[in-house]
Amino acid sequence: MLRSASNAIRPVALTTLLGDDTPVRASERPASSSGIEQMLSGGDPRSLHGVDQVIAAVLADSSALEALFECLFCDDSVVRMRAGDALEKIARIRPELLAPFTRRLLSDVVDIDQPSIQWHLAQILTEIELTPQQRPRAIAILKRNLERYEDWIVLNLTLHALAQFARDDPELHRELIPILRRHQADTRKSVTKRATKLLAQLQQAP
Repeated sequence: MLRSASNAIRPVALTTLLGDDTPVRASERPASSSGIEQMLSGGDPRSLHGVDQVIAAVLADSSALEALFECLFCDDSVVRMRAGDALEKIARIRPELLAPFTRRLLSDVVDIDQPSIQWHLAQILTEIELTPQQRPRAIAILKRNLERYEDWIVLNLTLHALAQFARDDPELHRELIPILRRHQADTRKSVTKRATKLLAQLQQAP
């Protein structure tokens, strides 16, 4: 699994980010949840407004992670996208924090029909620790998303995630070769380039 760290995000208290007039107590889950959602709301819909602040809040107080996770299921698709981005970055910095949510990542999150959630899920699955029972489920989800979505980012990141899993999975390694060859014929250059690069890496692997 990949591991990376970031020095750009400094942990701060959630109450500091929300302001003194918005108290958030650990015993008040709804208030915490609405506070995280508030931080991720507004701004340019194409931006990652509030993501860095939310990551800092979670790194300072991991109990806020549940509220962030619940934002994946809110009514606002922009907030859902930003929540997915924040979770993916937290998975790279502190993958162990997502351990309590692995089951839901492999069940509830799979059912969110939103490309940006699914491409972040692909990234998260390569970062967190999976049991021998969970790993086949993760691979099956990634394979399904290749068939289910036409979004170029979903395809790129899902192919990359499958290639990561294939490094120590001979059977998946064999299965992935024809999948990558098929995506080499994609009309979008980014997908073609990613498939070609991953195919070359797999073929060079011992």
